[in-house]
Amino acid sequence: MAEKKLKETVEFKVEFYDVDSMKVAWHGNYVKYMEVARCALLTKIKYDYFAMEESGYAWPVVDMHIKYLRPMIFMQRIRAEVTLEEYEVCMKLSYKFFDAETGVLLTRAESMQMAVDMNKRESMMGCPQCFIDRVRAALAEEETAA
Repeated sequence: MAEKKLKETVEFKVEFYDVDSMKVAWHGNYVKYMEVARCALLTKIKYDYFAMEESGYAWPVVDMHIKYLRPMIFMQRIRAEVTLEEYEVCMKLSYKFFDAETGVLLTRAESMQMAVDMNKRESMMGCPQCFIDRVRAALAEEETAA
């Protein structure tokens, strides 16, 4: 049986300040949309950026891939789904962006973040136990709720 993965969903609207002259979301803004989804997932596991800082770790993005399938356009409602794919070695996330009304897949993406011990200023070869514990607690909470 496959291990259950944490997921979160957020919705947003493509705003005027995010589009180009053709009313299509500028490609660089997709990273911002990924961040919105990632923050929602981090909040779900009670490990937002304030908790990261408090725990003594920073989490820089070390790898990212975006596959643009269809454009996001001005005023379109978007449903973003983010899944935590890996949490013991690194924080690896996958993203899917859909038209919220039709369900059509618009974009797929992945990002990977590695923990940095801010006291030592060293990259970690695995995730800190405090992060692993919060992920496992969130998974257990979901299991209990189901």
